[in-house]
Amino acid sequence: MKNKTFGSALLVAGTTIGAGMLAMPLTSAEMGFTYTMALLFLLWILLSYSALLFVEVYQTVQRKDAGIATLAEQYFGMVGRVLATLSLVIFMYAILSAYVTGGGSLLAGVLPFLGEHAASISIIAFTVILGIFIVISTGAVDGLTRLLFMIKLVAFVLVLTMMLPLVQGENLMAMPLKEFLIISASPVFFTSFGFHVIIPSINNYLDGDIKRLRAAIIGGTALPLVAYILWQMATHGVFPQAKFVEIINNDPTLNGLVDATYHVTGSNLISGSVRLFSTLALVTSFLGVSLSLFDCLDDLLKRINIKAGRLALGVLTFLPPLAFALFYPEGFIAALGYAGQMFTFYGLVLPVGLAWRARKLHPNLPYRVIGGNLTLLIALLLGLLIMNVPFLIEGGYLPKVIG
Repeated sequence: MKNKTFGSALLVAGTTIGAGMLAMPLTSAEMGFTYTMALLFLLWILLSYSALLFVEVYQTVQRKDAGIATLAEQYFGMVGRVLATLSLVIFMYAILSAYVTGGGSLLAGVLPFLGEHAASISIIAFTVILGIFIVISTGAVDGLTRLLFMIKLVAFVLVLTMMLPLVQGENLMAMPLKEFLIISASPVFFTSFGFHVIIPSINNYLDGDIKRLRAAIIGGTALPLVAYILWQMATHGVFPQAKFVEIINNDPTLNGLVDATYHVTGSNLISGSVRLFSTLALVTSFLGVSLSLFDCLDDLLKRINIKAGRLALGVLTFLPPLAFALFYPEGFIAALGYAGQMFTFYGLVLPVGLAWRARKLHPNLPYRVIGGNLTLLIALLLGLLIMNVPFLIEGGYLPKVIG
């Protein structure tokens, strides 16, 4: 039992640490370390809270393998199921688009001999090679993920070991270059704690045990928070703000982050380690989200009596993000912004609504998240604000983040 809980916590952590983490230095370069920490802690509390709301609502389900869309239908009818499903599918397509774009950028950085076609070939290669594992079987994905996750941890420790000694206090004290950047960056940072899509799978894996599910979520989100703090300390502390902003503005991609590391440290070993960690973080999250989308599309098609083979499902899963990456190869941050917008509904607004309805219909549930209805209202208002950040940026009310 302990092994299952620990394994579930690792699954939460592994799904959480991905492209959102890699985008942090890009979107917070102009914000400074202090404000970045404030945003990190706020969103960690907010998204851990919303995940525990799902745990609370799962006490009322009839089947331990019920998905989030089933919960939405249980409390809001078919409208709830449709909205939950649409937000989930759009979110996963958007985040996969970011992964493909970012992965292609990193791969192109080590394939310069391909010339002007390096970006396109790298994007296609990244998608096809990893997509093969999804199409083969879940077992193939599990085996590859376990291996890559361990290598990713080693690479991350190596990066921190080399970069943290280079941290300078004056770099950490840099203040925001623009007002309200902390709000503008929130949708991208929001995806950094975006593990909610796997809660149904974990609930099923833990046989519907609410206490173990709660422990897995709390433990699984604490590890990424520590990793994010160290990562932000390493990047903000090593890079002088003005120089970092200049380099990233010239190349607002993950490859630009690697180049910035080399320009500041002058070390091929450090920049190579950052590239390795970034690639592995993208790959492991790409595999997890791809598998979730693959299974989601399979379930959707079965509901309308269409039985698709694994190859056809693979095409449906990967063609849209591949097309986005090919036609918008510098859209890494933009894709994460769209993903954050959709995930805000799925991971915050929806669980608030579900918990509110569940408390009305089941006032005596054994487990109830602290805070009462006032906390639900605050979480809802914050969710609506984050959802509208892209529109406020486009309208000129908020500053744009790099990329």
